[in-house]
Amino acid sequence: MKNYSIKILLLFILSVTAAYSQSAGESGLAFLKIGFGARNIAMGNAGAVFSKGVTAQFYNPAKLAYSDDKELIAMHNNWIQGIRSDVIGATTRILGIKIGIGVNITSVNDIEVRTKPGAALAKFDARFFSGNISTGFEIYDGIKIGVTYKYLYEQFFINEAKGNAWDFGLDYKTQIPNLTASFVIRNLGSMETLKTQETVVPTEIVAGANYLYNIPNKELSLILGGEIQRFTKTDKTHLNFGGEAVYKKLIAVRLGYQGGYDTRSFTYGFGLNWRNLTFDFAYVPFQLGLGSANLFSLRYKFN
Repeated sequence: MKNYSIKILLLFILSVTAAYSQSAGESGLAFLKIGFGARNIAMGNAGAVFSKGVTAQFYNPAKLAYSDDKELIAMHNNWIQGIRSDVIGATTRILGIKIGIGVNITSVNDIEVRTKPGAALAKFDARFFSGNISTGFEIYDGIKIGVTYKYLYEQFFINEAKGNAWDFGLDYKTQIPNLTASFVIRNLGSMETLKTQETVVPTEIVAGANYLYNIPNKELSLILGGEIQRFTKTDKTHLNFGGEAVYKKLIAVRLGYQGGYDTRSFTYGFGLNWRNLTFDFAYVPFQLGLGSANLFSLRYKFN
């Protein structure tokens, strides 16, 4: 029965992947690619394999099934070139079903309008919004699936557009102890026309795995993992890797690497735990004079 279930899941993955592998094109809504939760971003933004608890709804909703905790997270993101994001997420149980709810508000202020060298003719703001609801559950021993629905909104000056997108996630605890494999399809949807052109949603397919290693006598735990990420609309592939070392469940140090980008590679961060409260920080340096990104997130777990 177990092997039969796995075969069905693999067939589903192959079918959906083939259906949504598309030719090269352009995509927008880049704020959906930045990431959520400083812990995940510090580990190469490989959230499909590393996300847990409340942040799972933004990366891999199947991972919501691992925890019954009620959690709340808030993240502030000082990205590059004046891009700023604020994200709030929460998880709870309603009628026995694990539910995640999240909101992402991103803005770019004072964008200059120019038609020739010299002073700007005008300035305007760009604003983006994503609101989601997610759930995850176990369908068989060690096999979990999840789904996220997103409402999308964008505004440039006086022009605006709305849209919808879906995420589908799968998580499988393999027969090898502490090794977990993940597969996710994110941002499968469309937008309305923005003035004269429709924004293309950045659909992506992600597959990866993580391995947890505990050293009880040292009160130390290590987690390592990676993923391959394919943006179907642009035919771009990235390899994201990361790791985390946690000492006495109090302090964590993190390192990551994002492959396939022209302007960034390594990511760094740390985390501090105190009772039910967790503070995480991530630092992402950019090349070509673009500066660096600093992200902070604060998570609270309710008893």
